[in-house]
Amino acid sequence: MNAPSDISMKTDEVLRVELEVFKREHRDLDEAIHALQEKATGDQLTIQRLKKKKLMLKDKIAIIEDRLTPDIIA
Repeated sequence: MNAPSDISMKTDEVLRVELEVFKREHRDLDEAIHALQEKATGDQLTIQRLKKKKLMLKDKIAIIEDRLTPDIIA
C-alpha cells in the first residue's frame, strides 16, 4: 500500500522533525563534498555520489516544505 516515505500519511510534527534531519544531513554532505574537493586526491566517484545524494535530499526538503507551507491566495 503506501510506502513509509509517503508524506501524505505523516503528521506535520513528524514532517518538521524529518525536515530538520534532512537539512542537517544536507549541510553535512555539503561540508564533506567541500572537504573532498579541497584534497588533491579527492575521489571523483565518491564526490559524484555525495552530490547525487545531496540533490535527492534537496528534493525531499522542497517537498516537505511545500506540504508544511499553507497555500495563500494573494
